[in-house]
Amino acid sequence: MNTELIQSHDVLVLPGWQNSGPDHWQSRWEALHGFRRVQQHDWMRPLRGDWLIQLEEAVLRSTRPVVLVAHSLGCIQTAAWASISQQTHRVRAALLVAPGDVEQADVRPLLPTWQPIALQRLPFASTLVGSRNDPYCRFERTQALAQAWGSTLHDMGDAGHINAETGLGDWPQGMALLHDLLARAVAAAPVPQAHGVPQPSPAPVPNPAHPGGSASEQHLAT
Repeated sequence: MNTELIQSHDVLVLPGWQNSGPDHWQSRWEALHGFRRVQQHDWMRPLRGDWLIQLEEAVLRSTRPVVLVAHSLGCIQTAAWASISQQTHRVRAALLVAPGDVEQADVRPLLPTWQPIALQRLPFASTLVGSRNDPYCRFERTQALAQAWGSTLHDMGDAGHINAETGLGDWPQGMALLHDLLARAVAAAPVPQAHGVPQPSPAPVPNPAHPGGSASEQHLAT
């Protein structure tokens, strides 16, 4: 594996709801490869507008082409951000693992600001890794999301939610998927623009007209 290919990018880690613990493959990748986690103000009560502005600012701070490594709600965050941001040209590719279906009946009331799921085709290369016995997303739903987002689908079989409980350790197979995705993206597209370190965007301001959203989230699309 050509590790220099990955190391020539700014890899941003997007955990899901309640964050990723130390045994999660995302955390292990950070420790092993120096990837950078996009931190959130509140991991337990995630507000979509707040999460999107944190991702926007992280992308703007990056000085090299960006690669997103998302898990669970982080996948939904990626799609939502890509549907409104004007900075998607900075992203080279996204590895989307075990998307959490926030429209499931048992999840909908817990994450009300995250519906509906953005279903626009992603403007960058992506691979979606799904499990056939994921309690948070039926495999048929995973297939539909991959088709809507234009993602290459990788079937992990019965792997649960593809998290620490799955027992993946450092998950070298996932790193190989990331490398293959990035190699395809580099071969197919020019280098995304990354010009220095722009000033961060203003903090999100609550927008009563859009529950869970923010004036800053609306600003991303302008």
